Amino acid sequence: MIETAGRPALVLASASPRRVDLLHQIGIAPGRIDPADIDETPLRDELPQVLAGRLAEQKARAVAERHPGCFVLAADTVVACGRRTLPKAEDESTARKCLALLSGRRHRVLGGLCLIGPDGRTGRRLVTTSVTFKRLLPAEIESYLASGEWHGKAGGYAIQGRAARFVRALSGSYSNVVGLPLFETGSLLDGLGWRD
Repeated sequence: MIETAGRPALVLASASPRRVDLLHQIGIAPGRIDPADIDETPLRDELPQVLAGRLAEQKARAVAERHPGCFVLAADTVVACGRRTLPKAEDESTARKCLALLSGRRHRVLGGLCLIGPDGRTGRRLVTTSVTFKRLLPAEIESYLASGEWHGKAGGYAIQGRAARFVRALSGSYSNVVGLPLFETGSLLDGLGWRD
């Protein structure tokens, strides 16, 4: 697939509407969206930062095989508390456990990035953002769970929504916590020769 301007297209290997919105925020519109659909289960004893990088690269490689001659951008977001990787919350019980664990504590949001160019060159980044939650009251957790915002979110929360009121401190890339570190994404694209 080639864009009308004659340059290789940018394929986003993600179904996340947040990542599409973030790219639009910096003036980038993917030519195609093609989720990788890989197994995201952590390996035994796999550290959170290793997991984030591995999944981003596996997603990029899986999608690049389907789109030869294109730029393929993939990302993965992992929420870690200490050495522990928090799951994507698919049910209320998991979300409640995540929020209880994060209450009053600092955690890390790890953003793995991988960009594969049309010539096969590969760029990788790992971005770490430190986030500290205030101590959450049981009623605050229940109110947040009722909002449904947690569904499908790593660590059971979405910082761009109601959970913003839980964040006492943040150090690093805010957009990384939303789902895509924009400075590093732009740098990767520039470094491999993609131009908007």
